Amino acid sequence: MKDTQISTLSKKTYSYTILDKITVDIEVTANPFQLPLEELFTMAARINKKRSFLFVSKVLGKHLPIQPQKGLLIPALLAARYAESIRELNCEVTESLVREFGQKETDFQSVSFIPKTVSPVVIGFAETATSLGHAFFDCFEEADYFHTTREEIDHLTPCITFEEEHSHATSHRCYIPIDLIDNQREIILVDDEMTTGKTAINIIQSIHSQFPRKEYTVVSILDWRSKENNQQFTHLERTLGININVVSLLSGKVHVNEIGTLQELQKQPDTYKEIKTSIESVSLSAFFEKESAGINNRTPYIKETGRFGIESKNNLALYQKISDAADVLRQRRTGSKTLCLGSGEFMYIPMKLAAEMGENVFYQSTTRSPIYIQNIKGYGARHGVSFPNPEDQDVAHFVYNIAPGIYDELFVFFEREVSAENLHPFLKQVEKLQLKSIKIVFFSE
Repeated sequence: MKDTQISTLSKKTYSYTILDKITVDIEVTANPFQLPLEELFTMAARINKKRSFLFVSKVLGKHLPIQPQKGLLIPALLAARYAESIRELNCEVTESLVREFGQKETDFQSVSFIPKTVSPVVIGFAETATSLGHAFFDCFEEADYFHTTREEIDHLTPCITFEEEHSHATSHRCYIPIDLIDNQREIILVDDEMTTGKTAINIIQSIHSQFPRKEYTVVSILDWRSKENNQQFTHLERTLGININVVSLLSGKVHVNEIGTLQELQKQPDTYKEIKTSIESVSLSAFFEKESAGINNRTPYIKETGRFGIESKNNLALYQKISDAADVLRQRRTGSKTLCLGSGEFMYIPMKLAAEMGENVFYQSTTRSPIYIQNIKGYGARHGVSFPNPEDQDVAHFVYNIAPGIYDELFVFFEREVSAENLHPFLKQVEKLQLKSIKIVFFSE
């Protein structure tokens, strides 16, 4: 078979074959909510010399389209797990959250259930976990949140920088007020997956060198660290005199065996047929507060993403802004099946909007990650288009798993307005997807 095969070797061991080129054996060591693996991820071959495979999440809304409410539900499950296992709280919502996750559809929306006695600083990792981290932060009655960014912000110096060695884009920056992190509060790092834990170690070392404290928590949906990786966490705890908690929904050990050369894979033929597509733009600029501009695009970023830091006390106001903006977008809907597409790090607000735009609305985002595309059942990247990021033409972006003709309408969310010239390569690619209507939505202009 040439698809991503899954076979169960024992009750807790699973074997995945990726395009007959890579085998990945997984031994599950903990699954506290008994979530089915097939509901959490599939796999794909990654175009990256440092790591040949990718866990393609079915709950993040990055490489695969999801029901947006599921994208808000999975961080709530993580927050419930954190509350129970680390803070030893009686989390009354846990059972209902697990039950909702098991349903085919859910109407879940963000809700705070962790009391003010727990007041951490939550950090989401760019780009994949910006929405995961933000929605995790939503579960606290009192907390602060910011996400790391790969962007360079004009006239601002990041107070923290660190590297993510295995990533396609390795440098992370944090543009936040010093008082947000110059304190003794617990820091919670949120990522979608830990394979080695090196990214978490790097940011803990960077923070601790300037703003030392006693407690850090690392939260991820998947935790695949080896025994040696776990020992690196223990060594860091002893070296710095700190405590590092770890929370995940699924943990285990991963063994990878490359049995073929990925470069041998043939490029999939382009079978797209263009149809007449209407294109229009929508501005939501009036709803959101402007912040600093970037190096390549002089239009300001917006405050509400968390890139510059946000507080729990402002959440209700943000939810109202999103609801008001969703009213505008609902009135612009013309299709019966709609895809909402976030862009790069700009994931949380688009996902929240998609969750309030009515029935038959799905969500995902563009990504920097290059993946081998093969239209084979069960594989994690069956379709794909690539284009220069309209907000930074030097960065390639990709959209995966949108089959031609599956949607009749596309809403594309850009945090900042971009020129028609920069949009052109992107539009030429997405027009291949046989969409009747494309709406380009800007949040700052």
